[in-house]
Amino acid sequence: MIKLKTAEEIEIMREAAQVVSRTLGLMAELIEPGVTTKFLDQRAEEYILDQGAKPGFKGLYGCPSTILTSVNEVVVHGLPDDRPLQEGDVVSLDCGAVWNGYYGDHAYTFQVGEVAPATQKLLKVTYECLMKGIEAFQEGNRVGDIGFAVQLHAERHGYGVVRELVGHGLGTELHEEPQVPNYGRKGRGPKLQNGMVLAIEPMINMGTHRVQQLSDGWSIATKDKKPSAHFEHDVALVNGKPEILSTFQFVEEALAKKQS
Repeated sequence: MIKLKTAEEIEIMREAAQVVSRTLGLMAELIEPGVTTKFLDQRAEEYILDQGAKPGFKGLYGCPSTILTSVNEVVVHGLPDDRPLQEGDVVSLDCGAVWNGYYGDHAYTFQVGEVAPATQKLLKVTYECLMKGIEAFQEGNRVGDIGFAVQLHAERHGYGVVRELVGHGLGTELHEEPQVPNYGRKGRGPKLQNGMVLAIEPMINMGTHRVQQLSDGWSIATKDKKPSAHFEHDVALVNGKPEILSTFQFVEEALAKKQS
């Protein structure tokens, strides 16, 4: 059952999303070659708690960490560890927080130092896929329209669109109906209605769309070991149009400061 949200609930969810947005901004400040994902995880947990929120992932489904840290060919669900990030890596940080009983769930793929141009292009196109998916989140459209928009843009660039993992509804639970695949056909699936809040999250691979679970029981990696990218926003349907509740502003400001 799809749970439509009131205007008041959407405002609480905006706050939850912004807790995560600020946390990703802190991560942008800290990421550099030599930093471990375990260190990032510890800092993310402290920062979420400092904001008066609770980590959204830790303990849910047995998840051991506050953030999920997916490096290079790991698509999503990578677990933080003691291996230092290397120059040229990319790392997707997926983070959740609970604020007043509602979830924020938001992700960004970061470059570590100087990254190969082909990988930079993958990140750029994946971000564009996210924005095209959000653009399709219009009253009267259907869930399939979102997936169609993401898939069309990714495949035009020769990239693989992950099938096994999907975006989702969001609210008092991290995963609510409907599921939001990143592929699909126009006009198919549940109708998009005002009050829906979705986590839209393209997961796009440089090569094959095929993935496999690694031996840690969590990490999902590309079958061909080529890099993957992942960007995610929390989006509400308000007055027939998509309204992005999360923001990359804090990430962009931190990255700009590092480059100046």
